[in-house]
Amino acid sequence: MENMLQFIRSRRSTRKFLDKPLEREKLDMILDAGRHAPSGGNNQLTHFIAITNKEVLAELAALVKHELSLMEYHEGMYKSLAMSIASAKKESYFFHYNPAALVVTANQRGYGNAMVDCACALENMMLMTNALDLGSCWINHLRWLQDNENAIAFMQKLGMAEGEYVCGALSIGYPDTESGLPARTPLPRTGNSVTYID
Repeated sequence: MENMLQFIRSRRSTRKFLDKPLEREKLDMILDAGRHAPSGGNNQLTHFIAITNKEVLAELAALVKHELSLMEYHEGMYKSLAMSIASAKKESYFFHYNPAALVVTANQRGYGNAMVDCACALENMMLMTNALDLGSCWINHLRWLQDNENAIAFMQKLGMAEGEYVCGALSIGYPDTESGLPARTPLPRTGNSVTYID
């Protein structure tokens, strides 16, 4: 039990990846972990779109950069979205951090558990990447563009079905660190309060 808690605590986000392809066997294991996540009513409606093609990743990065750069940020906006809009207006911006793979999770519009189901799948995949000594980072940018016609058309070209929308994505790859391993030192908890009712 203690080992499992330590393992969960050791998962950290990676935002710098080596230019090294990801073996299909490892990607399959990560996707399998996502596919075995819980889903509301065991509906299993999450659609996993695994992108490893470098040209497609570059094309997607250019599209997201362009569409985000057209958006305006305002006071009170979600901090990460505001930062991404500001960054997209600069020359060197890659929303996905140039990973070996980007796994996009989509689900049915109007399905009440869409976001929750995808979140469970993404967490399972993040834990699996950690177990494989790989790095990962949750990516929200395509979700922020879920009603953008150009982003929808691009994702549908990649296989997203009519009536689906992106709930989240995961960048995966080999961490560009001195050790070659992801950062694993747990960060202190400064939020996520707990209230006990005894």
